[in-house]
Amino acid sequence: MATEEERIALFLDYENLAIGARDELHMPFNLKPVADALAERGRVVVRRAYADWSYFDEDRRMLTSHQVELIEIPQRMGASRKNAADIKLAIDAIELSFERDYITTFVICTGDSDFTPLVGKLRELNRRVVGVGLQASTSALLPPACDEFLFYERLEGVDSPPRHVKPVRDSSPRRPRAPAARRGAGPPAPEPESDEPAVPEKVLPSEEEMAELDKLVTQTLSGLQRGTGGAVLASTLKRALLRKDPTFGEVNYGFRAFGELLRHLEDRKVIELSEGPARGDPEVSFPEAGSGEEDAFQLLRSVVKDLQATSGPPPLSGLKNQLRRRQPDFSEKEFGFGGFLQFCKAARTRGLVKMEWDEDADDYVLQVVE
Repeated sequence: MATEEERIALFLDYENLAIGARDELHMPFNLKPVADALAERGRVVVRRAYADWSYFDEDRRMLTSHQVELIEIPQRMGASRKNAADIKLAIDAIELSFERDYITTFVICTGDSDFTPLVGKLRELNRRVVGVGLQASTSALLPPACDEFLFYERLEGVDSPPRHVKPVRDSSPRRPRAPAARRGAGPPAPEPESDEPAVPEKVLPSEEEMAELDKLVTQTLSGLQRGTGGAVLASTLKRALLRKDPTFGEVNYGFRAFGELLRHLEDRKVIELSEGPARGDPEVSFPEAGSGEEDAFQLLRSVVKDLQATSGPPPLSGLKNQLRRRQPDFSEKEFGFGGFLQFCKAARTRGLVKMEWDEDADDYVLQVVE
């Protein structure tokens, strides 16, 4: 069992994290939530943080208590050394990947897009890369480059205080922080007190976000079923979801574990779970009739019937637009189908429509089954 656990190297671009926590969360950065999240993933064998530590005296004590090696990058050298920490971190990470072949995962804690090439190179070297950053100050380029990306604010144990006179933030992508605010800043200053009422953070996902979750899971599950031709395990589904969206996490939707999320989707008839070969790793499939699926098939049948009555059996081309005239948000992908043709073939299999190739139309034509 010990040989199977992940061995992790942790690298912290500390000035980026500390300034982001100060400016966006109005609180000091705390490594413990990150350390706890990594402890669940494997054994952390290297811990390094890069900064001019003369600006972060209190932080030094906190990091030392977590056995982090502090790499000094002095800024008071006359000329600007804005990128010195970035360069040193990148060189150390690449060097470590060659010297310590037993390290399987590199965790890069930063929101700076300058580290995107480093992430790409580590993945070329067959290392798994996990990113950690502040959601509001993370470049949009960095998370898709990683195998997994964790937003600091969403980690268990991060209790950010209420914001003062700030709008509620949602989970949409953030614009990156202006480069000028990143390096050479002084120590985090205490937040001035305000008499303005605090605005609470948004916690629960909206109905739109849950609908997007349904769509993401069904599309991914459908693709896995087509690709494997067999059973899809929950662990396989989770890995595929992370490959599609490295920022994906069940905690973003209010669930404590991926299994809890799957059980919620099963209760809503989106998916179906059955016992898998290993305990805690069930097989995931689609129910006989998913949520809203029968309504979608009946919509197709109704549109085909009306078009057939007015102008004869309709061709497949343009039929989807006819469905969307009646139901603008229609999408076959919501029910796990790879395309509209596959959806129509499924309707034919269910005995709702006939679908035959017409040489004159050079297309499939559909008719209702009475």
